[in-house]
Amino acid sequence: MFVYIDDGNRTCAPQIGAKAPDFSAVTTFGDMKLSDFAGKWIVLFSHPGDYTPVCTTEFISFALYFPYFMQRNVQLIGLSIDSLHSHLSWVYNIYKNTGIEIPFPIIADRDMKVARLYGMIAPAASTTSTVRNVFIIDDKQIIRVVLQYPHTIGRSIPEIIRIIDALQTSDRDKVVTPANWCPGAPVIVPPPNTYEQLKERIQNKPGYSCIDWYLCMKPDASNKASSQGDNEVYPKGKSKM
Repeated sequence: MFVYIDDGNRTCAPQIGAKAPDFSAVTTFGDMKLSDFAGKWIVLFSHPGDYTPVCTTEFISFALYFPYFMQRNVQLIGLSIDSLHSHLSWVYNIYKNTGIEIPFPIIADRDMKVARLYGMIAPAASTTSTVRNVFIIDDKQIIRVVLQYPHTIGRSIPEIIRIIDALQTSDRDKVVTPANWCPGAPVIVPPPNTYEQLKERIQNKPGYSCIDWYLCMKPDASNKASSQGDNEVYPKGKSKM
C-alpha cells in the first residue's frame, strides 16, 4: 500500500512486499503499462533530468550492462518528468556522442503522475524533479527493494545486479545471503525450526559450515557458483560507463 501526503506534491513510496501500483505512461518505446511486464522482473528507476552529467553516465552504464539484465529476465524502465521530445533528443545525443543506444523505455512523466504514485519527488531536495529512486519489482509485480539516492551521487549498476542475483538466489534456493555476497560465494541456511534440526546443525550436518546453530552456511548452488560470480558484472576495481 502507499500513503497520501497532505502537501499535494507527492505520495509516500510503496513499501517492500506491496503490490507494485500499476500505471499507464508514454515512453520512448510507445505507450505502456507496468502490468505489460508481468512475468518479468522490473527495475523502475527515476532520474532528475535529461542532459545532466550524472544522469548521462548512469544511462550509458545501464545500457552497457543491459545484456546482464536480460540474462536475469529483468526489464529496465527509466523515468523523469521531462517531455517525450526531451527524452528522444537526449537519447539521440547520447548515441551521437558515444555510439551507445539506450535499449529500454524512458517514461515521460510530465504530469508527475507516476512520480507521485511512487513517491519519487522529495520536496526537501526538489519539487520540480525526481530524486534517484530504484524500485526492484519481481515477476509477480511485488516490490522487493526500494533504493533512493541524492542528485549528487550516481548509482552503482553492478550493485543493482548484485541485489537482483541475491533476490533470485534466495527465492530459488530458499536461502539468505550474507554481507558483501556475490554469486558463487557461500549462502546462509535459514535458522532451524525444530530442536532436532538445531542438533543437526550443532553436529555439523554434511555440506554445512556452522559458526553456531543459528548461523550455518553452504555452497551456492546456482549456475554461477563455479565462477565465483560473473567477472564481467563484478570486475575488481572497474566499472562499465
